[in-house]
Amino acid sequence: MKVWVVLFPLLALQLGSGLFLLWDILGSILGIKSSPIAWVYYELAQIGAVIGLILGVVVSATLLLRSIRKQRAAEESLRLASGAFMEVLHERFAEWQLTPAERDVALFSIKGLSTADIAALRNTSEGTVKAQTNAIYRKAGVSGRPQLLSLFIDELMSDTIGGGTAQLEPEVVEKAS
Repeated sequence: MKVWVVLFPLLALQLGSGLFLLWDILGSILGIKSSPIAWVYYELAQIGAVIGLILGVVVSATLLLRSIRKQRAAEESLRLASGAFMEVLHERFAEWQLTPAERDVALFSIKGLSTADIAALRNTSEGTVKAQTNAIYRKAGVSGRPQLLSLFIDELMSDTIGGGTAQLEPEVVEKAS
C-alpha cells in the first residue's frame, strides 16, 4: 500500500484539527464572535482534533522507525560489501605473493593515491614506489592502475559474492574495450 494513501488524509485531518483548535483559542482570546454550534458537535470536533493529532504522532513514529530500519539495512549492506572487498583484496594479494610493502602500495594505489602521496606516506622515494607498483602490475598480470582496480570490481560483481550474477554481456564488454 502506498504511504500517501494513508498520509494525505491524515495530514488533512491534522491540518483541519489544528485550524479548528487555533480558531477556537484565538476566538476566545480576541473575543471574535462566531455563530454558535451545538455543544455535541463542538465536543465531537474537539475529539476528532485530538484523535487526528494522536494518529499523526503514531504514523510519524511508524515512518521514523521504518526509516531507521532501512538506514540500518543499508549500512549493514555497505559493511558487508566493504568486508567482501577487503576479503577479495587479501586473497588476491596472497595469490600474487605480494610482499608487505607491495601490499601497502597496492592498497594505496587502489584507494586512488598518487605515487608522490604513497611515497610520502611510506617515507620512501617515488622511484621505489614506481618499482613496487610495476612489480604489483607484473604479478597481477595487468598494465596499470585501472586494470588492477577492474580485477577487484569484476570479482565483486561476479556470482561468487552474494549469489547474484552481475556479469556484463559480451557486446557490452567489447564496446568498453
